[in-house]
Amino acid sequence: MYDPDEAPLAAAYSDALVRGWRPFTIPGHKGSTDLVGPVVAGDVPMWPGLDTLHNSAGRLGAAQDRAAQLWGADWCRFSVGGSTHGNQTLALAVGAPGDVVIATRAVHRSLLLGFVLAGLTPAWVEPDIDPRSGLPSGISRQALAAALADHPAAKAVFLVEPGYVGTRSDLPDLAAAAHDGGVPLIVDQAWGAHLGFHPGLPQHALAAGADALVTSAHKALPAYTQAALVLAKTERLDPDRLDRAFDATHTTSPSGAILASIDAARSLLARDGNALLGRTIRLVAAARDTLRQVPGLLVLDGPPDAVDPTKLVVGLAGTGADGMAVEDDLLQAGFPVEMADQDTIVAVVTMADTEGPHGTVEPFVAALATAIERHRGEPRPVRPPAWLGAGLPQVALSPREAFFAPRETVQARAAAGRVCAELVAPYPPGIPALVPGEVVSAEVIDALRAAAASGVLVSYAADPTLSTLQVVARP
Repeated sequence: MYDPDEAPLAAAYSDALVRGWRPFTIPGHKGSTDLVGPVVAGDVPMWPGLDTLHNSAGRLGAAQDRAAQLWGADWCRFSVGGSTHGNQTLALAVGAPGDVVIATRAVHRSLLLGFVLAGLTPAWVEPDIDPRSGLPSGISRQALAAALADHPAAKAVFLVEPGYVGTRSDLPDLAAAAHDGGVPLIVDQAWGAHLGFHPGLPQHALAAGADALVTSAHKALPAYTQAALVLAKTERLDPDRLDRAFDATHTTSPSGAILASIDAARSLLARDGNALLGRTIRLVAAARDTLRQVPGLLVLDGPPDAVDPTKLVVGLAGTGADGMAVEDDLLQAGFPVEMADQDTIVAVVTMADTEGPHGTVEPFVAALATAIERHRGEPRPVRPPAWLGAGLPQVALSPREAFFAPRETVQARAAAGRVCAELVAPYPPGIPALVPGEVVSAEVIDALRAAAASGVLVSYAADPTLSTLQVVARP
């Protein structure tokens, strides 16, 4: 199925599935489904399996070289830890404990925890907020330049591009600002593995001037869950430091199946990406056109350099429908969505989706429109989350200091004015609303509790009900 010269890991994986091996190696199921059933079917280790430990720079290295060439990078590693691992790699690669880095306040929790691991102190830049939707829309060069001027010793700039809802900044402009400030630009492009591979899409981050990116091969591309790539140019980043940072938090027993799926997805992108992404863009454009006919519904849209043409996001405030109720209807109809809260539905459309009334997208759009009509109510005003767009919080400690500080649990309302000791993030998308080391505000507490009461999942909190919060203990 795969040419070993074109997709060496994918070819080795296909061969391993049919080879009559009798292994005396891990994993313990030894390729048999007799003990625990089909849940382990297809689980092939990287070493030994797709390659031997003695040839560990062979097939994996060749596959990574092909990905580096495709993205125009000098350095590439495949991860089985998702973009979470990639973000933590890049945090560990740029500075030393106590160093300052500039970062968007819309950072994913994985990068924030990378700052904890590396001992970095983020200087936040607040994203602009789209007044139509209340969603973050990007970072301005003016805001980034001001942060760099305020922190001349900063070691790097960290951005999330595109954002969770597909909104984008002017990356070439921001790369120029970072480089004018003498620091590398590092981009969490978890949701943008497809960018740059169709003329209707924006450039990927490296082509736009960034020095490194991490991207999930399992989000926009058809790879196994947890599959990710970390890619870098080495003019401003040390490849040896990148290697050490990557290995510090990566497993020594990676899944060969996940790694092979990255190679297969990369091969597909190089060969058929233009045609498949063209179809994806058409599907989303048609879905947006249909949904614009729903009275009161906001369809997030814009030019490709501002909004990802493959992202399908709708705002429900103008319809009065509750997004959690709409999501329940969609689940009953067999259409789970990536994210739903009271005001927003995010549906992921990828290369795997198909056209026509018997395809995947048209029936979903029809079910979404029906659910919205079923739950239509009085229109609501659009309000951004209280933790975005309302000004940056007061910072008392670095995230690392607060993470390791003695803590106590208090009633949520008593936490106002105290220093937060935990990371609190509704998920998805996993943007922290409360960061360790920040002073807790009553407004954010109220907003978080209201979100939780409406059904939003607050996955990252010691108390998911938010009746209590963990704060730094007083001396």
